Order: sequence, then structure tokens, then C-alpha cells
Amino acid sequence: MPYVPIEWLREHVDVPASTTAEQLAADLVRVGLEEERIVPPAITGPLVVGKVLSRQAKEQSNGKVINYCRVDVGEHNDAPGTGKEPSDLPSRGIVCGAHNFDVGDTVVVSLPGAVLPGGFAIAARKTYGHISDGMICSARELGIGEDHDGIIVLDEWLAEHGHDGEELPAPGTNALGLLGLGEEILEINITPDRGYCFSMRGVAREYSHATGARFRDPADASDTALFPHGVSEGSEDGFPVVVAEDTHPIHGRAGCDRYVARVVRGIDPAAQSPTWMRDRLTAAGMRPISLAVDVTNYVMLDLGQPLHAFDLGRLNAPVVVRRARPGESLTFLDEVTRTLDVEDLVICDSPDGEGSRALVLAGVFGGAETEVSAITTDVLIEAAHFDAVSVARSARRYRLPTESSKRNERGVDTALAAVAAQRAVDLLVEYGGGTADDAATDINRTVAPQPMMVRADAAERLTGVAYGTQRVSELLRAIGCTVVGAGQDEQGHDLLSVTPPTWRPDLVGAAHLAEEVARLDGYDRIPVIIPTASAGTGLTLRQRARRDVVRALTAAGLTQVLSYPFVGDVHERLEIPAEDPRRRALRLANPLAEDAPLMRTSVIDSLVETARRNVSRGLEDVALYEVGTVTLPEGTVPAPIPGTRQRPTVEEVRALEAGTPYQPTHVGVVLAGERERAGVLGASRVWDWADALQIVRTVAAALGVAVEVHAPEQPYAPLHPGRTAEVRLASVRRGRDLVAGAVVAHVGELHPRVVRELGLPARACVAEIDLEPLLAAVEGAGVLQVSPVLTFPPAKEDVALVVDEGVPASEVEAVVRQAAGDLVEEVRLFDVFRGEQVGEGRKSLAFSLRLRGDHTLTAEEISAVRKRIVKRAAKRLGAELRA
Repeated sequence: MPYVPIEWLREHVDVPASTTAEQLAADLVRVGLEEERIVPPAITGPLVVGKVLSRQAKEQSNGKVINYCRVDVGEHNDAPGTGKEPSDLPSRGIVCGAHNFDVGDTVVVSLPGAVLPGGFAIAARKTYGHISDGMICSARELGIGEDHDGIIVLDEWLAEHGHDGEELPAPGTNALGLLGLGEEILEINITPDRGYCFSMRGVAREYSHATGARFRDPADASDTALFPHGVSEGSEDGFPVVVAEDTHPIHGRAGCDRYVARVVRGIDPAAQSPTWMRDRLTAAGMRPISLAVDVTNYVMLDLGQPLHAFDLGRLNAPVVVRRARPGESLTFLDEVTRTLDVEDLVICDSPDGEGSRALVLAGVFGGAETEVSAITTDVLIEAAHFDAVSVARSARRYRLPTESSKRNERGVDTALAAVAAQRAVDLLVEYGGGTADDAATDINRTVAPQPMMVRADAAERLTGVAYGTQRVSELLRAIGCTVVGAGQDEQGHDLLSVTPPTWRPDLVGAAHLAEEVARLDGYDRIPVIIPTASAGTGLTLRQRARRDVVRALTAAGLTQVLSYPFVGDVHERLEIPAEDPRRRALRLANPLAEDAPLMRTSVIDSLVETARRNVSRGLEDVALYEVGTVTLPEGTVPAPIPGTRQRPTVEEVRALEAGTPYQPTHVGVVLAGERERAGVLGASRVWDWADALQIVRTVAAALGVAVEVHAPEQPYAPLHPGRTAEVRLASVRRGRDLVAGAVVAHVGELHPRVVRELGLPARACVAEIDLEPLLAAVEGAGVLQVSPVLTFPPAKEDVALVVDEGVPASEVEAVVRQAAGDLVEEVRLFDVFRGEQVGEGRKSLAFSLRLRGDHTLTAEEISAVRKRIVKRAAKRLGAELRA
């Protein structure tokens, strides 16, 4: 995250001298720049200016010569005659091993209680026969340089830092501010759409928005104080550069639409970066390296334009910008050779003009071939605008999140390249003694931001704040937009033509402009209003039905779980045949896990894994259910992805709907282990297929939908072929035919092989319920019709029917119900008998009926019901009344 030294920020915007890092954070957060942390100063405690009053050199027994000094530190002096060492002058006694100063020099003194970089605490201590009551400091000890041989002599140090001729501060003056030390530094958090804030220029602009302080654009090419020689324009005799026309193989955009190259010759290789530049780089979290590298880093941090410096002596003209070739490799600055991808954008050189030698991974990381070294005298400065997506992909591909890539992948100001290059050239000339070539290269294929037609009340419609056309125009101009009134639309709303600035590539629609208006005007002005629900609405019939299902399953003793809808080889583990439609699962292009690339076609696919995990961790008795969607891609037609610049057309919406797989809601149930554990009240009982079937009936009953149980015509994996059933909606009569309802569930025991494969308890059971036909039946029924409560006494009647072994009991029960008609209140199977009395291959099913009418039923009416049942069962099922 970017660091914001207040001293540096003050160069571009008027920041009050009393501003602290905490106050700066509070100002910036108002415009959306959040505080990450406040970095404490490297030095704490008293660090003051001192004047050397006396120096007494003494050679020690080890041959080392030390100086015992009396130093005037103003108000921090010991009182005369009462100090640690006798003296008639108010001063402090300090032992110092350096020799580059003399009596009368002004120095920097850290007093007892100070803590220097590295946690070095200063205290009064006896050394070399004297009490040293402080320390005269060197640049290295203060963390502002590498010089450790001699202490800082302030008049010399101030002259080096551009303060020559200034009056020296009085002894005792706080030296922290004088040396640029002791200042807290704010680290801020930048959202991806605010890439321009990865620079002091951008942060200063935002501080101006937050406080109204005057902003001075450091990239203003017309400012002669900033650019005394102006900004060189591109010419044909500049350093030769070739930008290939190849586009990205995925999104089709050009890799580079602007490339600026500047040459500086005759730089002194031994030239050091100025101290102020090194200080600022250090404060911003970067390590000073050499003049050429420091200049490129400094300009990047200041303006936001990444730069790259090539050693011109190791570069073969022309420079070529192109995509990497298959199998091409590049040795990076970290001395690691990496094989490039054909999507990567690279900077190359070659005398043949084809760019045969890759030198730099564009916008990300430099290469070792043309690295600026300690003997480099001529450099080529590159300032370019690269495709943000290309840079982002390359940085992630090689795990190289560099300072350059962070800025390039968020979008750099397209108008900044020439200005930043000129700034770097000027600094190299000034501090390196180099000479800039008059000719400059500027290949510019950028497209200027296009105006957008927006309603002036767009922000008001989103925030509820009545800004007004004038205020909206004022705020948009403040962020750099060109705003022109464009009349009114047909409804009489004011229209504005808004052209965003080049440094804001994120502003591409009315919503983005509305966000800027709300941000700058203040989020705290947006009223907090709790929306009021419209009367008479609430949950839909479908929503209430789903909640009824959840309540019913929970009341039945099951535990609800949620599992990821992504699966892998589960179909093999469940032994689902290759031709089964459930095998045709949707494969994700970018799965969260490589071993789970498919969307589930059954809730059981993922629910059995949840059950297995619980059992493997000691919970051997499980009763789980999940209500979730499954993805059935059958019939899906691939659809193109529409753009985001406008609403999709009706045809595009239809194409998207055709390209969206069907995702019905299912209920999955897994029952395994014991339902009732053994105890003093009785023996244990395990979950079985009858429990699973009853759960399906419970769901149907909760929705008020009649269902029937049937034997499946074919085996249904992963269920046991002899212990499975399918549940259908109740059959309906159409003319003289009885038509079976749609299948709503499959229930049964898991196949023993599947149980062993999953590691579940023996005879584990599952159920998969398709809620869609049940919910459709609920919605089709509309308002629930409640039957009147009859107060007349019920009549009970038992009937036993003998049928073939293959006839399901559910079919017999359905016939009994239909024959009994409106008088039947309950039909219950209470006995199944097989034996010689009913014949081989036959079984007897005994049903108990409870009949009730709107009057007391007579014996004749009850007998008529019995006769209808026997007659209809005989006709449809070949049933006989058991004697």
C-alpha cells in the first residue's frame, strides 16, 4: 500500500504545518482513501542541535583515540558546577570517537531517553573514564545515510541539502524536523479503481478535494518552474522504437498504445542521488540503489508513471514491443530465468528490427541483460502505457507484484508518459551531469476519453440527495472532468456531456460519475432511511412452501446442512451408469478446486460426502438433509457475453436465458446408523428405507400434495435394486384411463458396494426429492380449501385383498381410495400375509378404512363401499377378496 510522507505531500498541496498523520488519515478517509496504518517515526525522544565548546583528545590503552567534548545543548544543559563533570560552562559532557569536527562546530546530539533506528536506546554511561551524557550522531546512526565514519556537521549537511547560507539553529533546537526525522508516515489502502492514488500527485489531488487546499499539479507541463526546458515532443530522429500491432490472444486489445523513449548520455557513474531524494524513497518504503534507478522510482512515486532505465551501451537499436514467442525465456533482475507465455508483453531489441532478444517483461519486471550498473554512463528512459489486463495477467502468472505492475494493472494516465520521462531526464542531467538528446521518441496511439451523456440527477436517483445541476457540474469539474450542459431529455431532465480526465480510466458510466459526486460531496450527507415494506406483500406462496418443507424436515429429526455444489469423481463412486443423464454435468472453466470441476446434478452427489466426513470423525449416526439447487445443462445453448456499456437487448437477454442451465430446487436426505439407541426403555433401531420413504411423505404432506409410491421400472443407481422406490404425484383420471403423476422422488437403501466405498454404516438410506413439481402443484392449487369438520360418528371397515406378489401395495391402496370415494377419511395397510392359504406367488393385503359422511352412515352404505372396492380391485388388479 502507498506511503504518504506529509513533507512530500506538502510540495503538491497546501498542508498545514500542524497536520499530523492521524489528521491526514481523517481528511483522506472522507474521500474514500482508508487508513491502513500509521508508521511511527524511526527516532523518538530528544534529538537536539548542539555546539561543541571543547574537545579533548585522549589515546586509550588499546590505541584508539577518543574525544571528550563539552557540548552546549541549550535548555538541556547541566547547571554550572552541578553536572556530571565539573565545568563552569552550561553544557553536557559527551565521549565521541569521530574526528571530523572541531570546537565551534554545530552538531546533532541525541540525549538520554532517545531511541535511534534499530531500537538503540541512549542513556548516560561511564566510558573511557568519563560519563558520556548523550551521543553526537552520524548520518548512519540516524538512519539518513550510510556515512558512519564521521558525525554530522550541520553547516556542511545543510549546504548539501540545498539550505546553504541559512542561519544555523540555536543550541537546544529540536533537530527532528530539521533533518526530516521523527515524522509519522501514513499508509493508505487503495481500491482497484483508484490507481491514480498510487502517487503523491493523486493523493495530493484527493487531499485537495477533502479539504479545499490549493493543489499544484506536478505534471503540469506548462509550469516553467517544474519544467524549465519544457517537455520534448516526439520526432522521427528519436531513438528507434517499433511497437508491434499484435493484440492480446484473449481480449483482443493492443498491448501498448504509447511509448516514450528519451536518451541521456555522459552520466557520472559515481554520482549519488541527492539526500532529499533518498530520504523520500526511504520514507515511501523503497531502498535507494543508484542515481538512475532512484530517479525512475522517485518519478513513479511522485507522478504515478512507471519508468524503466536501460543501459544504452548494452542495447541494440531498435527497441521492439511485442508479444512473447512460444518457448521464449527471459532472465529477470532477480537472476531467475523464466519461460514466457505467448500472452506476455515484452520489450526487446535486435538489429534486424524483429526484436529477437527479450529484455523486459513489459510493465512488470526488468531483465538482467540491459540492467543499469555501476559503470553505466548512457541510459535510455522508457515511459509507456501498457494494456492493464496484460500486465495484471503477467504479474500473477509469475507471482511478481512489483511497484510498476501495481500501477500499470490499474491504469496509468495516458497523457503522463512524456511528462514523466522529461522529469526523469531533467533530474539525471541536474544530479548526474548528463546531457539529454534533443530528439525524443513518442509513439502515441492512445484514444482520448469520449464524452458521456448523463442525466444531472443520476447521483440524486441513487443517493436520495438533491445535489442540483450546478453542484454536480462543480464536483465533476473538480475531479478533472470536462462538463458541458446538453439541454434536457423528453421528460425535462437536465442532461450533461461529461468527458473524464485521462487519469481516470475507471469513469465509464453514469453510475461511476454518481459515485464521484456522492464521494466528494460527502457520504455523511446521504440520509439514512430504512425502506418501508409495501403493505399486503410478504413471502410468496413458493417461499412459504419452501419454509414449510424445512420446518417439516427439522421437526422429523433431521439436521440441515449446506454443501458446495461442486463435485469431482462422485459419479464413479456412486456407480452411476455412463448413459445416465446425471453424468452430463456442467464443467466449470475456472473451478475453485481442480478435483471438483463439475456442478452437481443431484444433491446426493455432495451430501454423501458431508455424511462420510461426519462418520469418519466419529459421528456414526447421521440424519442430514439439504435444500439446494442442481444444475442440469441438457438443452443449454452457448450464448455470447454482452458488453457492459449499455443494457443488453431483448435478444441478448433471451440468448443468455437459453445459455443458462436449468437449476431446479431439490431436497437431498441421507440417513445412516441408529435412529433410536439402545437403553433401559428398549432395543436400538437403525434408520431404514421405510424411514426415508416416510420423510418424502412428510414433505408432501407439509405441502398438502398427494403422492403415490411405485416400484421403479429400472434400477436407479446408487440405490439397492431390491430396496428402492419412486414417489410420484397422485394419479389422475383422464376419461377412462388412470394417468400416473410425475416422479418427484427416488428413495431407498444405498447399494452395499457404494456404502463400502463411501465408508458409511451398513444399509444407509438416501432420498432425492425434486421440489419443482411439488411447488408447482402448490402454486396450481392456489388458496388452500379447508374441508368442513364432520361431527357424525365414523364407520370402520376392514377389507383384505389377495393380489399377485408383483403388485405394489401402493397401487392397491390407490384403488381402495378411489372406490371408497368421498366417504373415505383414512386408508391404512395393517397386515401383509403370504402362505398356502392365499396360494403361491400371491399375497394378502389387509386395509383398515375409516368412513364418515354428513350423516350417520347406514349398514347398506358401508356395504356398498366394500362391494365397490372389491369389484374395482378385481377389475384393475385381478384382486380377490380374502375369505
